[in-house]
Amino acid sequence: MPTPTPPEWKVTLADNTIDEEEIAAVTEVLRSRWLSPGPRTRAFEQDFATVLGCPDAVAVSSGTAALHLAVRALRIGPGDEVIMPALSFVSAAAMTVLAGGTPVFADVRSGSDPTVDPGDVRKLITPRTKAIVAMHYGGYPADLVALAGIAREHGLALIEDAAHAPIVRAPGTGMLGTIGDIGCFSFYATKNLTTGEGGMVVAKDPVLLGQVRAARSHCLSAGTWDRDRSGRADYDVPDVGLNYRPTEISSAIGRIQLRKLAGERRRRRALIGRYRDRLARIPELIVPFADYDDDTGLHLMAVILPVRADRDIVRARLRDAGIQTSVHYPPTHQFSYYRARFGSDRRPLPVTDAIATRLLSLPLHARMTDDDPAFVADALAESVLRACGRTVS
Repeated sequence: MPTPTPPEWKVTLADNTIDEEEIAAVTEVLRSRWLSPGPRTRAFEQDFATVLGCPDAVAVSSGTAALHLAVRALRIGPGDEVIMPALSFVSAAAMTVLAGGTPVFADVRSGSDPTVDPGDVRKLITPRTKAIVAMHYGGYPADLVALAGIAREHGLALIEDAAHAPIVRAPGTGMLGTIGDIGCFSFYATKNLTTGEGGMVVAKDPVLLGQVRAARSHCLSAGTWDRDRSGRADYDVPDVGLNYRPTEISSAIGRIQLRKLAGERRRRRALIGRYRDRLARIPELIVPFADYDDDTGLHLMAVILPVRADRDIVRARLRDAGIQTSVHYPPTHQFSYYRARFGSDRRPLPVTDAIATRLLSLPLHARMTDDDPAFVADALAESVLRACGRTVS
């Protein structure tokens, strides 16, 4: 059977701002011949912490690694429950399971605000609950005031999954990732700040962050760069750790991307404004966070299709028009592993279940033209009308 030919996209779902500056920085690293964590990685950590307004940060190999190290540092293990939104990427649940814990899935607030519902979180707390995960969907803040209050009241840890929200200030709250006990960031290829793969961890407690830093590299008492500078070859291993180290290549890219982030955000903000104006014309379409006008968000251009619009048909029509789309996310509680092992589908999540099959992510990235949002929105409008069986005038 012949392999299908990929379409020639007129508008891609995501892109990045990598250019000659990053290429030159990577070339410099390659010429130095030092590729494992060294001075550039440390500088990236310090740069990120400074912009975020916290004392320090630990660079890691991915956002998933960040979550795993957070779970480990908080001593989450067998018998412990971690409450998290089902409407999220699977990483937080998977890292909880790998630690021996049990993910407990909470509903989201509404189609207009698909962040975790603090009221549902409160209902799920048991004597076994150890932590709460607040995922900032699309870069828009979960209700950290309510979630932090619940965590304090019950003596729970609060993990911020800020994979979508590097250097985002929530009005009246502070920088996302710094409000909870530990914050986890992702620099995956589609993120606002990308290193291809990569992540960062911050924590309120320096001891907790120190545990993350040690576990990142097998809990070695001295890393390769430190041993090279000191001339000493010996080291100790006081605990069991992991290999979640970044590279000097990713860190060199990250430092430049961090400097570019404000410009990236300005461009995305302008594109989202154009989208919202055009999407408002589509009947029964929900645009999450449509009332947010500040610098939060800016990672996803998610919409919720009308009830009668079959998402597969809509996506196929957009694909035919050369528009790439995706879904963020298939809810974790519906995946076969979590249903079989935890019976995660037995407790209804009415809001999540109602919007899950209607979520659609439209293209959003800084390389889009001024005309692209209107082109995408108009194609979406036609696709929705046809999928609902209506005549396009």
